[in-house]
Amino acid sequence: MRKLTFVLMFLVCSGSAWAERIKDLASLAGVRDNQLVGYGLVVGLDGSGDQTSQTPFTVQSLKNMLQQFGIVLPPGTNPQLKNVAAVAIHARLPAFAKVGQTIDVTVSSIGNAKSLRGGSLLMTPLKGADGRVYAIAQGDLLVSGLNASGSDGSSITVNVPSVGSIPNGATVERVVQNPFLDGDYITFNLNRSDFTTANRLAEAINQTVGPGVAQPMDGMSIRVSAPNEASQRVAFASLVENIPVEPGEAAARVIVNSRTGTVVIGANVRILPAAVSHGTLVVTITENLDVSQPGAFARRGQTVVTPQSDIDVGVKGNRMFLIDSGITLQNVVDAVNRVGATPGDLVAILQALKQAGALRAELMVI
Repeated sequence: MRKLTFVLMFLVCSGSAWAERIKDLASLAGVRDNQLVGYGLVVGLDGSGDQTSQTPFTVQSLKNMLQQFGIVLPPGTNPQLKNVAAVAIHARLPAFAKVGQTIDVTVSSIGNAKSLRGGSLLMTPLKGADGRVYAIAQGDLLVSGLNASGSDGSSITVNVPSVGSIPNGATVERVVQNPFLDGDYITFNLNRSDFTTANRLAEAINQTVGPGVAQPMDGMSIRVSAPNEASQRVAFASLVENIPVEPGEAAARVIVNSRTGTVVIGANVRILPAAVSHGTLVVTITENLDVSQPGAFARRGQTVVTPQSDIDVGVKGNRMFLIDSGITLQNVVDAVNRVGATPGDLVAILQALKQAGALRAELMVI
Protein backbone atom coordinates (compact mmCIF):
# COMPACT_ATOMS: atom_id res chain seq x y z
CA MET A 1 0.00 0.00 0.00
CA ARG A 2 1.28 3.45 -0.91
CA LYS A 3 2.20 5.58 2.11
CA LEU A 4 1.68 9.28 2.60
CA THR A 5 5.23 10.47 2.22
CA PHE A 6 4.04 14.06 1.87
CA VAL A 7 2.74 14.27 5.44
CA LEU A 8 4.95 16.40 7.66
CA MET A 9 4.35 16.12 11.40
CA PHE A 10 5.81 17.92 14.37
CA LEU A 11 5.37 15.43 17.20
CA VAL A 12 5.39 17.20 20.53
CA CYS A 13 4.43 15.30 23.64
CA SER A 14 1.70 17.19 25.43
CA GLY A 15 2.96 16.08 28.82
CA SER A 16 6.53 17.34 28.36
CA ALA A 17 7.69 20.84 29.24
CA TRP A 18 10.31 22.99 27.58
CA ALA A 19 11.54 26.49 28.29
CA GLU A 20 12.55 29.28 25.94
CA ARG A 21 14.20 32.60 26.57
CA ILE A 22 12.01 35.67 26.64
CA LYS A 23 14.07 37.13 23.76
CA ASP A 24 12.90 34.19 21.63
CA LEU A 25 9.25 34.68 22.56
CA ALA A 26 8.87 38.45 22.56
CA SER A 27 10.41 41.70 21.41
CA LEU A 28 10.70 45.14 22.97
CA ALA A 29 8.01 47.56 21.87
CA GLY A 30 9.39 50.34 19.68
CA VAL A 31 12.74 48.62 19.10
CA ARG A 32 12.50 47.67 15.42
CA ASP A 33 13.98 48.17 11.98
CA ASN A 34 12.82 51.01 9.73
CA GLN A 35 12.37 50.78 5.98
CA LEU A 36 14.17 53.21 3.67
CA VAL A 37 13.66 53.78 -0.05
CA GLY A 38 15.20 55.95 -2.72
CA TYR A 39 15.43 56.60 -6.46
CA GLY A 40 18.68 56.95 -8.37
CA LEU A 41 20.78 56.17 -11.42
CA VAL A 42 23.19 53.33 -12.13
CA VAL A 43 25.88 54.23 -14.66
CA GLY A 44 28.75 52.41 -16.37
CA LEU A 45 26.69 49.55 -17.79
CA ASP A 46 28.00 47.68 -20.81
CA GLY A 47 25.16 48.53 -23.19
CA SER A 48 22.56 46.81 -21.00
CA GLY A 49 20.92 49.95 -19.63
CA ASP A 50 17.47 51.43 -20.24
CA GLN A 51 16.21 52.06 -23.74
CA THR A 52 15.61 55.77 -23.38
CA SER A 53 12.96 55.85 -26.10
CA GLN A 54 10.77 53.69 -23.85
CA THR A 55 11.87 55.06 -20.46
CA PRO A 56 11.82 58.87 -20.71
CA PHE A 57 12.18 59.25 -16.93
CA THR A 58 15.74 57.95 -17.19
CA VAL A 59 16.70 60.82 -19.52
CA GLN A 60 14.82 63.30 -17.33
CA SER A 61 16.68 62.11 -14.25
CA LEU A 62 20.01 62.41 -16.06
CA LYS A 63 19.22 65.96 -17.19
CA ASN A 64 18.27 66.98 -13.65
CA MET A 65 21.53 65.55 -12.33
CA LEU A 66 23.61 67.36 -14.98
CA GLN A 67 21.89 70.65 -14.17
CA GLN A 68 23.07 70.36 -10.57
CA PHE A 69 26.63 70.38 -11.93
CA GLY A 70 25.98 73.38 -14.16
CA ILE A 71 25.55 71.42 -17.40
CA VAL A 72 22.47 72.32 -19.46
CA LEU A 73 21.66 70.29 -22.55
CA PRO A 74 20.44 72.20 -25.62
CA PRO A 75 16.65 72.28 -26.07
CA GLY A 76 15.32 69.32 -28.01
CA THR A 77 18.30 67.12 -27.21
CA ASN A 78 17.33 63.56 -26.46
CA PRO A 79 20.39 61.50 -25.47
CA GLN A 80 20.31 57.88 -26.57
CA LEU A 81 21.88 56.20 -23.59
CA LYS A 82 22.68 52.53 -23.21
CA ASN A 83 24.86 52.57 -20.12
CA VAL A 84 22.44 54.22 -17.66
CA ALA A 85 19.52 52.65 -15.77
CA ALA A 86 16.93 54.16 -13.45
CA VAL A 87 16.74 52.15 -10.24
CA ALA A 88 14.91 51.95 -6.95
CA ILE A 89 16.99 51.47 -3.79
CA HIS A 90 15.70 50.02 -0.55
CA ALA A 91 17.33 49.22 2.76
CA ARG A 92 16.56 48.44 6.39
CA LEU A 93 17.75 50.84 9.06
CA PRO A 94 18.37 48.83 12.25
CA ALA A 95 17.21 50.03 15.64
CA PHE A 96 19.76 52.21 17.47
CA ALA A 97 21.79 52.75 14.25
CA LYS A 98 24.08 55.75 14.72
CA VAL A 99 25.28 58.44 12.35
CA GLY A 100 28.27 57.26 10.33
CA GLN A 101 27.45 53.56 10.45
CA THR A 102 26.89 51.70 7.18
CA ILE A 103 24.04 49.44 6.08
CA ASP A 104 23.46 47.15 3.11
CA VAL A 105 21.26 48.28 0.22
CA THR A 106 19.43 46.49 -2.59
CA VAL A 107 19.20 48.08 -6.04
CA SER A 108 16.43 47.11 -8.50
CA SER A 109 15.86 48.28 -12.05
CA ILE A 110 12.54 50.03 -12.67
CA GLY A 111 13.03 50.49 -16.41
CA ASN A 112 13.82 47.98 -19.15
CA ALA A 113 17.51 47.52 -18.42
CA LYS A 114 18.65 43.99 -19.23
CA SER A 115 21.35 43.81 -16.58
CA LEU A 116 22.93 45.93 -13.85
CA ARG A 117 26.17 43.94 -13.88
CA GLY A 118 29.23 46.18 -13.76
CA GLY A 119 27.26 49.32 -12.88
CA SER A 120 27.83 51.89 -10.14
CA LEU A 121 25.12 53.61 -8.16
CA LEU A 122 25.47 57.37 -7.96
CA MET A 123 24.86 59.17 -4.66
CA THR A 124 21.23 58.64 -3.72
CA PRO A 125 19.35 59.83 -0.62
CA LEU A 126 17.30 57.18 1.16
CA LYS A 127 14.12 58.40 2.82
CA GLY A 128 11.87 57.01 5.51
CA ALA A 129 8.08 56.95 5.67
CA ASP A 130 8.12 60.54 6.98
CA GLY A 131 9.95 61.81 3.88
CA ARG A 132 13.16 62.66 5.73
CA VAL A 133 16.59 61.53 4.54
CA TYR A 134 18.15 58.93 6.88
CA ALA A 135 20.99 57.54 4.75
CA ILE A 136 23.02 58.19 1.59
CA ALA A 137 23.74 55.28 -0.78
CA GLN A 138 26.51 54.97 -3.36
CA GLY A 139 28.86 52.29 -4.64
CA ASP A 140 29.56 49.46 -7.06
CA LEU A 141 26.87 46.80 -7.52
CA LEU A 142 27.23 43.09 -6.94
CA VAL A 143 24.94 41.20 -9.34
CA SER A 144 24.61 37.43 -9.07
CA GLY A 145 22.48 36.96 -12.20
CA LEU A 146 23.52 37.00 -15.84
CA ASN A 147 21.97 36.83 -19.28
CA ALA A 148 23.26 36.08 -22.76
CA SER A 149 21.65 36.22 -26.18
CA GLY A 150 22.52 35.13 -29.70
CA SER A 151 22.03 36.77 -33.08
CA ASP A 152 19.17 34.38 -33.87
CA GLY A 153 17.13 35.72 -30.95
CA SER A 154 17.84 32.89 -28.52
CA SER A 155 18.73 33.92 -24.97
CA ILE A 156 19.39 32.49 -21.55
CA THR A 157 18.96 34.13 -18.14
CA VAL A 158 20.35 32.91 -14.82
CA ASN A 159 18.83 34.34 -11.63
CA VAL A 160 17.78 38.00 -11.91
CA PRO A 161 20.45 40.27 -13.41
CA SER A 162 18.27 43.37 -13.00
CA VAL A 163 18.68 43.31 -9.20
CA GLY A 164 21.94 43.88 -7.33
CA SER A 165 23.21 44.72 -3.88
CA ILE A 166 25.86 46.95 -2.31
CA PRO A 167 27.20 45.63 1.00
CA ASN A 168 27.71 48.55 3.40
CA GLY A 169 26.58 50.74 0.52
CA ALA A 170 24.74 53.40 2.53
CA THR A 171 25.92 55.65 5.34
CA VAL A 172 23.48 56.57 8.11
CA GLU A 173 22.91 60.33 8.30
CA ARG A 174 20.13 60.58 10.86
CA VAL A 175 19.22 58.69 14.04
CA VAL A 176 15.73 57.30 14.49
CA GLN A 177 14.36 57.98 17.94
CA ASN A 178 12.73 55.09 19.81
CA PRO A 179 10.88 54.92 23.14
CA PHE A 180 13.30 52.53 24.84
CA LEU A 181 14.52 55.17 27.35
CA ASP A 182 11.16 56.95 27.72
CA GLY A 183 8.95 56.50 30.77
CA ASP A 184 9.20 54.19 33.75
CA TYR A 185 8.30 51.00 31.87
CA ILE A 186 9.44 48.83 29.00
CA THR A 187 6.93 46.67 27.15
CA PHE A 188 7.50 43.20 25.76
CA ASN A 189 5.25 42.17 22.87
CA LEU A 190 4.86 38.45 22.22
CA ASN A 191 5.66 37.20 18.74
CA ARG A 192 2.34 35.36 18.86
CA SER A 193 -0.62 36.36 20.98
CA ASP A 194 -1.32 33.90 23.78
CA PHE A 195 -2.80 34.65 27.21
CA THR A 196 -1.14 31.67 28.85
CA THR A 197 2.31 32.63 27.60
CA ALA A 198 1.79 36.28 28.58
CA ASN A 199 0.80 35.30 32.11
CA ARG A 200 3.71 32.87 32.49
CA LEU A 201 6.16 35.45 31.16
CA ALA A 202 5.02 38.00 33.76
CA GLU A 203 5.24 35.40 36.53
CA ALA A 204 8.76 34.39 35.49
CA ILE A 205 9.94 38.02 35.57
CA ASN A 206 8.38 38.60 38.97
CA GLN A 207 10.01 35.46 40.38
CA THR A 208 13.44 36.50 39.06
CA VAL A 209 13.44 40.28 39.62
CA GLY A 210 10.81 40.84 42.29
CA PRO A 211 7.04 40.78 42.86
CA GLY A 212 4.94 43.33 41.00
CA VAL A 213 7.63 44.23 38.48
CA ALA A 214 5.82 42.77 35.47
CA GLN A 215 2.14 42.99 34.65
CA PRO A 216 0.42 41.35 31.65
CA MET A 217 -1.66 43.94 29.79
CA ASP A 218 -3.39 41.55 27.38
CA GLY A 219 -2.61 38.42 25.39
CA MET A 220 0.21 40.20 23.57
CA SER A 221 1.90 42.79 25.84
CA ILE A 222 3.66 42.62 29.23
CA ARG A 223 4.60 45.89 30.94
CA VAL A 224 7.76 45.76 33.06
CA SER A 225 9.00 48.45 35.45
CA ALA A 226 12.55 49.45 34.48
CA PRO A 227 15.26 51.81 35.79
CA ASN A 228 15.38 55.30 34.29
CA GLU A 229 19.17 55.53 33.90
CA ALA A 230 20.30 54.38 30.44
CA SER A 231 23.05 51.94 31.43
CA GLN A 232 20.92 50.38 34.16
CA ARG A 233 17.98 49.99 31.78
CA VAL A 234 20.19 48.22 29.23
CA ALA A 235 21.48 45.82 31.88
CA PHE A 236 17.94 45.27 33.16
CA ALA A 237 16.63 44.49 29.65
CA SER A 238 19.50 42.05 29.16
CA LEU A 239 18.61 40.28 32.41
CA VAL A 240 14.92 40.04 31.55
CA GLU A 241 15.27 38.81 27.98
CA ASN A 242 17.38 35.85 29.10
CA ILE A 243 14.85 34.57 31.66
CA PRO A 244 13.56 31.10 30.64
CA VAL A 245 9.80 30.75 30.25
CA GLU A 246 7.65 27.74 29.43
CA PRO A 247 5.30 28.95 26.66
CA GLY A 248 1.68 27.89 26.52
CA GLU A 249 0.72 25.00 24.30
CA ALA A 250 -0.34 25.95 20.80
CA ALA A 251 -3.98 25.68 19.75
CA ALA A 252 -5.04 22.47 18.04
CA ARG A 253 -4.58 23.07 14.32
CA VAL A 254 -4.30 21.07 11.14
CA ILE A 255 -2.68 23.06 8.33
CA VAL A 256 -2.99 21.72 4.81
CA ASN A 257 -1.24 23.07 1.73
CA SER A 258 -3.46 21.75 -1.05
CA ARG A 259 -0.91 22.71 -3.74
CA THR A 260 2.10 20.85 -2.36
CA GLY A 261 0.33 18.20 -0.29
CA THR A 262 2.09 19.23 2.92
CA VAL A 263 0.12 18.55 6.08
CA VAL A 264 1.12 19.79 9.54
CA ILE A 265 -0.82 18.34 12.47
CA GLY A 266 -0.51 19.94 15.91
CA ALA A 267 0.11 17.89 19.04
CA ASN A 268 -3.26 18.72 20.60
CA VAL A 269 -5.40 17.52 17.67
CA ARG A 270 -8.06 15.03 18.74
CA ILE A 271 -10.60 13.06 16.75
CA LEU A 272 -13.93 11.71 18.00
CA PRO A 273 -15.17 8.26 16.94
CA ALA A 274 -16.02 8.29 13.22
CA ALA A 275 -16.35 5.88 10.32
CA VAL A 276 -14.65 6.95 7.10
CA SER A 277 -15.25 5.55 3.64
CA HIS A 278 -13.30 7.08 0.80
CA GLY A 279 -12.87 5.95 -2.76
CA THR A 280 -11.92 7.38 -6.13
CA LEU A 281 -14.41 7.44 -8.98
CA VAL A 282 -12.82 5.71 -11.99
CA VAL A 283 -14.19 6.14 -15.53
CA THR A 284 -12.70 3.76 -18.13
CA ILE A 285 -13.32 4.31 -21.85
CA THR A 286 -12.20 1.61 -24.28
CA GLU A 287 -12.17 2.21 -28.02
CA ASN A 288 -12.56 -0.79 -30.37
CA LEU A 289 -12.48 -0.62 -34.16
CA ASP A 290 -14.77 -3.03 -36.10
CA VAL A 291 -14.77 -3.66 -39.85
CA SER A 292 -18.14 -3.62 -41.62
CA GLN A 293 -18.29 -5.30 -45.03
CA PRO A 294 -21.17 -5.45 -47.53
CA GLY A 295 -22.94 -8.69 -48.31
CA ALA A 296 -21.51 -11.18 -50.78
CA PHE A 297 -23.86 -10.16 -53.65
CA ALA A 298 -24.13 -6.42 -52.86
CA ARG A 299 -23.30 -4.20 -55.86
CA ARG A 300 -22.88 -0.76 -54.28
CA GLY A 301 -21.64 -1.57 -50.79
CA GLN A 302 -18.16 -0.79 -49.47
CA THR A 303 -16.05 -1.82 -46.54
CA VAL A 304 -15.89 0.73 -43.67
CA VAL A 305 -14.33 0.88 -40.19
CA THR A 306 -16.82 1.53 -37.37
CA PRO A 307 -15.64 2.58 -33.87
CA GLN A 308 -17.15 0.90 -30.83
CA SER A 309 -16.79 2.62 -27.42
CA ASP A 310 -17.17 0.81 -24.11
CA ILE A 311 -17.57 2.97 -20.98
CA ASP A 312 -17.17 1.54 -17.49
CA VAL A 313 -17.74 3.56 -14.30
CA GLY A 314 -16.58 2.25 -10.94
CA VAL A 315 -15.16 3.18 -7.57
CA LYS A 316 -11.56 2.25 -6.84
CA GLY A 317 -10.39 1.54 -3.30
CA ASN A 318 -13.76 2.14 -1.67
CA ARG A 319 -13.07 0.96 1.87
CA MET A 320 -14.45 1.96 5.25
CA PHE A 321 -12.44 2.10 8.45
CA LEU A 322 -13.15 3.19 12.01
CA ILE A 323 -11.30 6.02 13.76
CA ASP A 324 -11.35 5.64 17.54
CA SER A 325 -11.59 8.49 20.03
CA GLY A 326 -8.50 10.21 21.45
CA ILE A 327 -6.01 8.60 19.10
CA THR A 328 -2.48 9.87 18.59
CA LEU A 329 -1.05 11.66 15.57
CA GLN A 330 0.56 8.46 14.33
CA ASN A 331 -2.83 6.75 14.45
CA VAL A 332 -4.33 9.50 12.32
CA VAL A 333 -1.68 9.03 9.64
CA ASP A 334 -1.98 5.23 9.79
CA ALA A 335 -5.74 5.45 9.39
CA VAL A 336 -5.46 7.68 6.31
CA ASN A 337 -2.78 5.41 4.85
CA ARG A 338 -5.29 2.56 4.87
CA VAL A 339 -7.12 4.08 1.92
CA GLY A 340 -3.95 5.14 0.07
CA ALA A 341 -5.08 8.76 -0.01
CA THR A 342 -3.52 11.35 -2.28
CA PRO A 343 -3.01 14.97 -1.13
CA GLY A 344 -6.40 15.95 -2.54
CA ASP A 345 -8.07 12.93 -0.93
CA LEU A 346 -6.53 13.77 2.45
CA VAL A 347 -7.90 17.31 2.29
CA ALA A 348 -11.36 15.96 1.48
CA ILE A 349 -11.22 13.51 4.41
CA LEU A 350 -10.11 16.19 6.89
CA GLN A 351 -12.80 18.61 5.70
CA ALA A 352 -15.46 15.93 6.01
CA LEU A 353 -14.32 15.06 9.55
CA LYS A 354 -14.43 18.76 10.46
CA GLN A 355 -17.95 19.19 9.08
CA ALA A 356 -19.09 16.07 10.93
CA GLY A 357 -17.73 17.49 14.20
CA ALA A 358 -15.26 14.64 14.64
CA LEU A 359 -12.12 16.73 14.13
CA ARG A 360 -11.45 18.74 17.28
CA ALA A 361 -9.02 21.20 15.74
CA GLU A 362 -8.93 24.25 13.53
CA LEU A 363 -8.55 23.17 9.90
CA MET A 364 -6.60 25.67 7.82
CA VAL A 365 -6.30 25.04 4.07
CA ILE A 366 -3.78 27.33 2.36
